[in-house]
Amino acid sequence: MRDYRYYQSLFSGIPKPFAFIDLDLLEENAQQVRLQSNGKQIRIASKSIRSVAILQHLLQLDECFTGIMCYSGPEVLHLCAHGMDQLLLGYPIWEKSWLEAIAGEVKNGRSITLMIDSLSHVEHVEQLARRTGVRLPVCLDVDMSSDLLGLHFGVWRSPIRSLEAALKVVRRIASSDHLYLDGIMGYEAQIAGVGDRYPRRFFKNTVIRLLKQHSVREIAERRAMLASELQKLGIAPRFVNGGGTGSLHLTGKEEAVTELTAGSGFYSPALFDYYQDFRFHPASGFALEIVRQPAANIYTCAGGGYIASGAAGKDRLPLPYLPQKVQLLPNEGAGEVQTPILYRGTETLQLGDPVFFRHAKAGELCERFSRLYCVSGGKIVREVTTYRGDGLCTL
Repeated sequence: MRDYRYYQSLFSGIPKPFAFIDLDLLEENAQQVRLQSNGKQIRIASKSIRSVAILQHLLQLDECFTGIMCYSGPEVLHLCAHGMDQLLLGYPIWEKSWLEAIAGEVKNGRSITLMIDSLSHVEHVEQLARRTGVRLPVCLDVDMSSDLLGLHFGVWRSPIRSLEAALKVVRRIASSDHLYLDGIMGYEAQIAGVGDRYPRRFFKNTVIRLLKQHSVREIAERRAMLASELQKLGIAPRFVNGGGTGSLHLTGKEEAVTELTAGSGFYSPALFDYYQDFRFHPASGFALEIVRQPAANIYTCAGGGYIASGAAGKDRLPLPYLPQKVQLLPNEGAGEVQTPILYRGTETLQLGDPVFFRHAKAGELCERFSRLYCVSGGKIVREVTTYRGDGLCTL
């Protein structure tokens, strides 16, 4: 882990607040992602990166990184404008103007796959494909949540919750002259996106680990069964996508899965400190400036209220991490225009000094900053734009 003086010296003279990426740690994380993938191809989840330049950097690191899982229609078009290809929509889109523009890119030879999870999606996309005169590739999103003893363990995504429901949509796609089944996706969010190593929560951690063990077995069986049924129907999708950073080491072992998706592990935000099975390096962060000292050991920083999405809780707050032994005040947290922190470490902090934070989630930090300072080998090597810096603001 880097120490405070490393970053303080490196960013001397840079106006605060600012966001940064440590490329050396980013590349170490990428290597760790590759090692956990069991030799499978890895599609990068753009929502966790949100910078064209960083996406391009990751794609160039290793041949295992192929393709991008996008999150919105405008984002797909933005990446196309930057020459990127092998794009998979991770979520369904309905807006006709976006679908028409994407159909135009497909007609021009771009590889873009749309996500669907219902007959309504199929019929909507089919009508557009017929009207624009292009045959569109689609991917079926199959629900991977688990129900156990009345508990829904997972997230509410696709309504495709049975083999019969999946095959009904698959047959409808196969009957279309304007669509074809390019892929199958199942995201096991209850494994990939749920921490199981929270401090002072032994009972909760134990229950989550048991639920994960049950869910892993169930998901593998469901995916294998679907792949077998598709084979019987003579349908061979180009890819079967699964996983997330938190489940790479498990999903990569499934024979039915041909590619994995990873995103958050590259930046390793604060929420990723709470997983039992792996450790990544904090490769992204932001700096706030100390502008007040209202009491001994309390310093007030300008700005900082960058709260993560999801169910509101303490773990959605940004995490101050450098200098060591710095923490938020429980009654104020991270504020809209100021963030007080309690510090009992050995550094001598003064007005104008930085305090370094990590966002709770990965890509959401880039919605707050237009540029990222990229550092390597103890120096700033370049500045790159985020999606926000490119003028892209859609979700």
